[in-house]
Amino acid sequence: MINKLKRLFNKNPDDQAGHVPLNEKVTFILVVDDIKLAELKSENGEWVFKYTEEFKKHVDKYNLIVGFPDIHKEYRSENLWPFFQIRIPGLKQPSVQAILKNENIDQQNEVELLKRFGRKTIANPYELQLAG
Repeated sequence: MINKLKRLFNKNPDDQAGHVPLNEKVTFILVVDDIKLAELKSENGEWVFKYTEEFKKHVDKYNLIVGFPDIHKEYRSENLWPFFQIRIPGLKQPSVQAILKNENIDQQNEVELLKRFGRKTIANPYELQLAG
């Protein structure tokens, strides 16, 4: 019984085998204490992360995001970084499955999953806001 519950609520590599659609362009802003720390964009089938100029002015007050050690670098990846991936719940959970079905969300589309589930996480104090 315990193992069955663990499988429902834990993520595994197969659970998060999503992608960024080529035609999906969106920008998220990572915020803490009303400071815009970074931008996460999806463009041309990949993720792009970079720190904001606002954050660079306050870098002495905040820690850098794990996995992004260079404040001047633009990071690119076809895979969503773990820092953001943890914002997407395990997709096998019945309540999550119901949301996906009711809201017609493609569970392979990481952009749509972040839009729906990514705003807050208990893992860190940062808020992921949709730019716009």
